[in-house]
Amino acid sequence: MSALPFRIGFGEDAHRLEAGRPLVLGGVPVPHAELGAVAHSDGDAVLHAVADALLSGLALGDIGQYFPDTAAEWAGMDSRVIVARALELVAARGYVPGNVAVVVTLDRPKLGPLRAEIARSVAGLLNLPESEVGVSFKTSEGLAPAHVQTRVTALLVRAPGTGEG
Repeated sequence: MSALPFRIGFGEDAHRLEAGRPLVLGGVPVPHAELGAVAHSDGDAVLHAVADALLSGLALGDIGQYFPDTAAEWAGMDSRVIVARALELVAARGYVPGNVAVVVTLDRPKLGPLRAEIARSVAGLLNLPESEVGVSFKTSEGLAPAHVQTRVTALLVRAPGTGEG
């Protein structure tokens, strides 16, 4: 176990978008999305990046090690399962999330109306107050209109009662 009282993780995920597929971000279905994520799982780029940020903060690898996209049992899986597993691994090392910052790059649809719902969903999954989940949105300025990308930073803090070392 690390002697550090906190750790910082970074995660990133991207998916190509196609017509006729659902778009889910942070566990929230995006209504009126003309394009959805092409992925082995449900393609939730927010939750994939959150899980990778949790794992990277403790040098635990990435979600591909735990949920390979070549394994049939993970096909179409709900990404909340991925986040739950990452949280288990983080907790086993004596840490819990302190806060996360999420940045989603997507040209359309505009996601502003979903900000609070995405923050609430991510906060619930991480057992955090909503005030500890920052969510912001960017566009690619037309550079990647059929693409969604998410970047996440996570602060991991020593869990109460785990002590040092």
